[in-house]
Amino acid sequence: MGSVLAIVGFLALIVFVVIPIHELGHMLVARRFGFKVTEYFVGFGPKLWSRKRGEIEYGIKAIPAGGYVKIAGMNPYESVAPEDLPRAYGSKPIWQRALVILAGPLSHFLVGAILFFALFASYGDSTSQVVVVGDVAPTLGNHPSPASEAGLRVGDVVLRVGDLENPTRDTLGPYVTRFAHEHPREPLGYVIERDGRRITLSIVPQLVTEGGETRGRIGFTLGAEPLSVPEAAAASVRYVGATAWNAVTTIPKIFSQGVGRTFSVLFSDEPRRRDDPTSLVGVSQQVGDAGERGDWGTFLAYGAYVTIFIGIVNLIPLPPLDGGHLALLVWEKLTGRHADYRKLIPVSAAVIVFLSIFAIATVFLDITEPLPAI
Repeated sequence: MGSVLAIVGFLALIVFVVIPIHELGHMLVARRFGFKVTEYFVGFGPKLWSRKRGEIEYGIKAIPAGGYVKIAGMNPYESVAPEDLPRAYGSKPIWQRALVILAGPLSHFLVGAILFFALFASYGDSTSQVVVVGDVAPTLGNHPSPASEAGLRVGDVVLRVGDLENPTRDTLGPYVTRFAHEHPREPLGYVIERDGRRITLSIVPQLVTEGGETRGRIGFTLGAEPLSVPEAAAASVRYVGATAWNAVTTIPKIFSQGVGRTFSVLFSDEPRRRDDPTSLVGVSQQVGDAGERGDWGTFLAYGAYVTIFIGIVNLIPLPPLDGGHLALLVWEKLTGRHADYRKLIPVSAAVIVFLSIFAIATVFLDITEPLPAI
């Protein structure tokens, strides 16, 4: 049930939150500068529902694969009434047109920041070096786990272990392993903070063989401590920047290596790798696995990453993407001439066909040969 809820929630987030907000960004800025906006639709294809308010028709279409805002004059084959020419797209200053185009992709960073904020305020930053108990295993091997027997609880912050002050995620494991090897079956003192109080627990580590290596374990996983509102806000800004940069560096690899790799796997017996390109279907499968475990922090993290990634993709300087429109505005600014959008229709069509084929290929692979589990 958790898996289905996570998948439905994730897809609903993208289709019914991220896309409408993207188009809303275009529309609000366009109206602010006096552009004539005539349509605001989510989806493509046959119209399912619409309502007109003022001069704008709002609606939903059958294919949930995007959306659009119709501004007078943006379609090069559309005639504009003489009285609307001052409000047409091409009549407005370049800087206003650029802000209208940018408003869509930039909305992704805002939504991503909100999702990251919810993650950090509710679940904390899992990359922090502070040792927080995330989950306590009831058993370790065939016996009750030392952590559960000692009364360790979810959310406890580990302040000291033995003579190791302020342990981190990197230092705790090796220290406990060394102690368990040197002092088998001897208790190790854990000083924890719980509800503002310091508590000392005596816990005997167990030696467990994992992947051919023997390690000291007491039976708890690492979690994170929820951040305060200012801390969560600062962390969300940092993560938006880091995620955007990761997307910027990943996209060239997708086109230089990932496309060829996708079609190689599609037409051969090669197994998929974890770093292969995936679609929203593949991401939703991973989100579903997290939902099945009750890991809603991962749900928020995936939602934020995908939202920002889509925003960066929209800035690729190719028509009909928003980045293509921005590139044309830069050309107009440098040359002082209006671009002939009709000449770019074949380029737009080629980009749409290529992206559609690539998307269909990755969806097919995600259904028939999902990425290996993390």
